[in-house]
Amino acid sequence: MGIEKEHKYLVINDEYKEMATDRLKIRQGYLNRNPDRTVRIRIIGQRGYLTVKGINQGDKRLEYEYEIPEKEAQEILNLAEPGIVEKTRYLIPYKGHVWEVDEFHGSLEGCVIAEVELAENEKEYEIPPFIGKNITGDPKYYNSNLKV
Repeated sequence: MGIEKEHKYLVINDEYKEMATDRLKIRQGYLNRNPDRTVRIRIIGQRGYLTVKGINQGDKRLEYEYEIPEKEAQEILNLAEPGIVEKTRYLIPYKGHVWEVDEFHGSLEGCVIAEVELAENEKEYEIPPFIGKNITGDPKYYNSNLKV
């Protein structure tokens, strides 16, 4: 994958639910929450993923993601640091981009965050009607920092 460039926003209403073309259940945990190099294990449906991310530099960072067998992902998830994140992800196509809206569950119930991944040189894009405050680069809202 290499460089990831994404912008994150708080969500102000639930219009995204009607606009969504898909909905995914996600469970994820962290083997390392060090902001210089997070290591995440994630299960989406029947698929597992191992992801390594570098330090955020504004809206960019290094990211490498590998699909792994779901059974192995579950075994690795059992080794994760305390605080498994559970969420529902809604995929919303909007004006040339696919927005991802994450509705968190459990102790994070009520937290809803949207993100859009951009081409490295892209600066302008249209904002959907459910988008609120821009939280890009705010460590408080990194999944690895959310207190589960």
